[in-house]
Amino acid sequence: MCPDRSARFRASLSEGRLLLFDGGMGTMLYNRGVFINTNFELLNLQQPELVKSLHAEYIAAGAEIIETNTFGANPVKLKSHGLADQVEAINRAGAELAREAAGETFWVAGSIGPLGLKIEPLGPTSFAEARALFKVQAQALLDGGVDLFVLETFTHLRELEQAVLAVRDISDLPIIASMTVDDEGHTLLGTPPEIFTPFLDKLPVDVLGLNCSVGPKSMLDAIQLMQEYTARPLAAQPNAGHPRLYQDRTIYMCSPEYMASYARKLLKAGVQLIGGCCGTTPEHIQEMARSVQALQPMVRHHQAAPVRPVADISECHVTPVPLAQKSRLAARLAAGQKVVSIELTPPRGSDPTEILKKAARLHEAGIDAINLPDGPRASARMSNQILSVLIHQQIGIEPIPHYCCRDRNLLGMQSDLLGLYAIGIHNLLLVTGDPPKLGDYPDATAVFDVDAIGLTNMVYGLNHGLDLGQNRLKQPTGYLIGVGVNPVAVDLEKEISRFRYKVEAGAEYAITQPIFDIQAFRDFLARIASHRIPILAGIWPLTSYRNAEFMNNEVPGVVIPPEIMARMEAADARGEAQAEGLKIAQEMVQAIQHEVEGLQVSAPFGKIELALDVVQALDNWPEA
Repeated sequence: MCPDRSARFRASLSEGRLLLFDGGMGTMLYNRGVFINTNFELLNLQQPELVKSLHAEYIAAGAEIIETNTFGANPVKLKSHGLADQVEAINRAGAELAREAAGETFWVAGSIGPLGLKIEPLGPTSFAEARALFKVQAQALLDGGVDLFVLETFTHLRELEQAVLAVRDISDLPIIASMTVDDEGHTLLGTPPEIFTPFLDKLPVDVLGLNCSVGPKSMLDAIQLMQEYTARPLAAQPNAGHPRLYQDRTIYMCSPEYMASYARKLLKAGVQLIGGCCGTTPEHIQEMARSVQALQPMVRHHQAAPVRPVADISECHVTPVPLAQKSRLAARLAAGQKVVSIELTPPRGSDPTEILKKAARLHEAGIDAINLPDGPRASARMSNQILSVLIHQQIGIEPIPHYCCRDRNLLGMQSDLLGLYAIGIHNLLLVTGDPPKLGDYPDATAVFDVDAIGLTNMVYGLNHGLDLGQNRLKQPTGYLIGVGVNPVAVDLEKEISRFRYKVEAGAEYAITQPIFDIQAFRDFLARIASHRIPILAGIWPLTSYRNAEFMNNEVPGVVIPPEIMARMEAADARGEAQAEGLKIAQEMVQAIQHEVEGLQVSAPFGKIELALDVVQALDNWPEA
């Protein structure tokens, strides 16, 4: 690190000088025959001369700022390549190689990209954990001699914020904070420039920018919006268009001349730092340098518009729907009344007749809601969303559809949730979902854009009038947000931690896995006392010893103590297994009913009368 170079960089910014970045390092390595499945950052150690030569080519083409070959060299991504112990070495070498190529004349920017995992509110990684991970990489780059940092290709504002704070924890060097956008100018989570720019403007950075994902035309459109919300210098590093496959190779179609023409347009739009990302080569940078050479430094003359606060739930003035008004189930929970839900598994075929008859019977018996799993054990069954609508409209009892992350991307999730609410489904149980390998189609592709924690945050946002992109909705949803929890998880510490995250994300009630160990359940309740929300205890009436064996060995999250297994085995020998299973379930209800807010009783093999017999164990039923 050289304070003089960093000071010179900031002076150039304040003077309004145009500064030229390099282009795509990954593109050049790929063009030199490095396989796409190679860890490009490891080449800092394995092929240092190749990396340094590419830096030199960009400098010869006219680049004044070269980025280190460290975009993906954070602890998370390197660990996935078995390189967790080389984070410091790879980053330090990346900075040193760039420094050798740049000499004292040109600037070296330490490149830091996203972690490659979900952080809050979309995942279980906390802000503090993300900040610590970024700090490890930033420190190594600092030790290697960078002059500034470029935090680039971020899609999540909060993750970029943690990267900025991590750098500021250890350094006061200049920072360029750069998002990536789609062809509409929105981040990949849907946040438009008029919202993400004010957010970035509040961060302790020197330059705001965009890079990657789109070509120069779309980036210019977004930059023109950004400049109305900030007075800070702007940076633009577009791709050379969108990639196309040609003879098994990825080709970027924008010519150097085309990129150069847009470099001039970006400069006139107020951009002060221009370069390229994926698909750009030294030829592109050379042509861009020639194109803008004759233009005078572009100092902005427009008056930046007042910064509009980023739409944040904590600042949102939307009044959420009160708990008691969300649904009949929510009203009972709000009033402290016991609630009872019966779980019915959607049919494998397209005929809902039988399950609708069962729903009607349960409604007549005074059951509060019907719990409908979403492809349990990754099986192909009737959509529980469609079935929820049929039950709601034709029977009148409230459904609780499970909504899982396995099969839908973020866009599909938001669409589903807005549509379900519009049609009258107001109770949800949010779950991560069983992976396809457990079910009928083990080769099916799972999505898992988020897990149940991120999904809870998403629905909480919708309930407060904000979508994932922080765009305000005309009308908030009013979902009763439920989550799953396993009191006897193998890794109980992790389960409790995840449960707390779910509550902090906005969960309003929880349904447990089937309970067979009363003491373990009570111990669990004691452990979650600080994050207590209404609990519906899962109850499963065993029907046979074989059913007990299956549940205990093949159903994730279910643990049946040896003494209960022995009771079921003995009863099975007498031909009384179902009666014994019912007795065990009723004992569970009687033991825990005053410690929970309700029950979620399964109807194994669709035996709803068996489930209703379990419910009879509640004190004062049906008045309960």
